[in-house]
Order: sequence, then structure tokens, then C-alpha cells
Amino acid sequence: MNENHLLQIRRFNRTVTHRIGVLRDDYLGSGRPIGEARLLFEIGLEGATVRDLRAHLNLDSGYFSRLLRKLEAQALATTERDTADARVRRVRLTDTGKAEWKALDQRSKDMAASILEPLGPSQRQRLLAAMEEVERLLRASAVTIEAADPFSEAGQACIQAYFHELQERFDEGFNPELTVSASPEELTPPSGWLLIAWLDEEPVGCSALKIKEGGYGEIKRMWVAPAVRGLGIAQRLLEAVEVQAAAVGVKVLQLDTHRNLVEARNMYLRNGYAEIEPYNTNPYAHYWFEKRGLKAKPRGFPGPQSRS
Repeated sequence: MNENHLLQIRRFNRTVTHRIGVLRDDYLGSGRPIGEARLLFEIGLEGATVRDLRAHLNLDSGYFSRLLRKLEAQALATTERDTADARVRRVRLTDTGKAEWKALDQRSKDMAASILEPLGPSQRQRLLAAMEEVERLLRASAVTIEAADPFSEAGQACIQAYFHELQERFDEGFNPELTVSASPEELTPPSGWLLIAWLDEEPVGCSALKIKEGGYGEIKRMWVAPAVRGLGIAQRLLEAVEVQAAAVGVKVLQLDTHRNLVEARNMYLRNGYAEIEPYNTNPYAHYWFEKRGLKAKPRGFPGPQSRS
């Protein structure tokens, strides 16, 4: 990693934390540090579940519990079982907490205004555009890719979302029973692998590797949630499949795709996949590709990761 790049990121972090007063115990004049203030704000006027708050704030359970207890001790928030599902705990602000939230919301707006006001119109636009780009790239860098159990809830959710999208995008519709198989059994090591992309503890994409005879492998189930497209997740999933394929000795990686999936076809071409003659009778395929000479990387994805 380039040392100058690392120094630039650290300098940026120091500038931002200094400018918005992160290190002060009285964040935005709230009388509390940023951790408590942020949790109060994220609970919001409508409340939120404990699970969603932890995922959104990316906090470990111990630290999150300590912050929540402090808000409860100050009579700003309460925690109760959800009326629809007793297994779910929901946090709500008290009337005092809602008044505090509104004051914090206004102070946050005032802080944002104080950053923009000293700048000229063109500087403001440059800053806002840069912030948007930084936010997008920071979200992209937070995505992780892990091997998953294809029978798991997350695995099945991704595959069903993939099927649903194909039904919408294909002119002729889509019936998974008519296409080339990639059952959970076929995506379980050593027969295959299912890889899932995660963001904020939510599955946002998947790709799969199906092992075939003679050193061949096949890419299946390539999907990215519409809400996170543009973050480069599909490219990372493709690279992850190639890493796994090379790690288990695949010499030739193949795939087929539909004529309506133009973005996918272009991605495969950019990554060195060559168009070939049909190698199967998939009724939904119009293009067939393969890539040879896969190079092994330091590691693959040895087995499904468990997530509670």
C-alpha cells in the first residue's frame, strides 16, 4: 500500500474530526459525546430495532448496550419487545428524548450551514460533489465478500432476489426449473461455492461457482441489489469467484448470459472473457463466455461463514 495514500487518508480523518468537533464531550452542544448523540439521533422519532441500530452504526454489542443504558438512565429512551415479534427489541424515544432529538437535529443543520456559508457558490458545489463521491466510495470500501451456506437464510434471500429480477427483466419471463441447475447442493463445497457481498450486516449481492469435470468451472447466480449498484460490487464478486476457482484448480471458467443483461455482458468482456459457441442448452442464454489461464491468488474462500 502506498504510504502517501495512507498519510492522506489519516490527514483527511483528522481534518474532518476537528472540523465537526468529534473529540469534544459536548458534541453540537448536546451535553454528551458523539456516540450517545449519534445513537439518540439514529433511534429517531419513529424508533428503531436494536438489530437495525447496531448494524447501521456498526457497533459491537457491548459498546452499544452501554450507550443505550446511558440514554435510558437519562429517561431519553426505552426498550421493549416488539408487539409483532417478541424476539425483536425496539427502542423508542421518550417525550424528553424526542425534544432532545429535535434540538440535536437543528444543531446538526446549523453545523452543516456553518461549513457551507464561508464558501463561494462554486466552492460549495465542489465540496458537495466531493462529499457525495467520498460517501459513495466509503460505502464501497465497507462491503465484504464471504463464502456462505447456500441453504442459509441470506443465501436463499439472494438467490430468490436474483430469480425475481430475471423474471422482471427477461421478455419471456424466467422459470428457474427450466434453466441450467445450480442447486444449493451443487453450490456446497467441494461441489461449488456461494459468495455473498455484505454491507451493514445485510446481504447485498451474490455470485456462485459450480465445479464441473475436466478442470472447468461455471459462474452462476451473479446478482447485486439495485440499491447498491454503482459501488463496484459486481466486479468484486466476479474477481472473488475467479480467486476461488483458481484456488481449487479450475483452469477454464465459463458462463452464459441473457441478451437483456447488457451490463453483465460488458463486464465479462472487460475482464477478459471471450465469447464462445454454446456449451449448454440453457433456454435463457444468448451469449456464452469463457476465461482461461486463471491465476491462483494467496487465498480463496475456504468455506461458508456463519452469521448470527
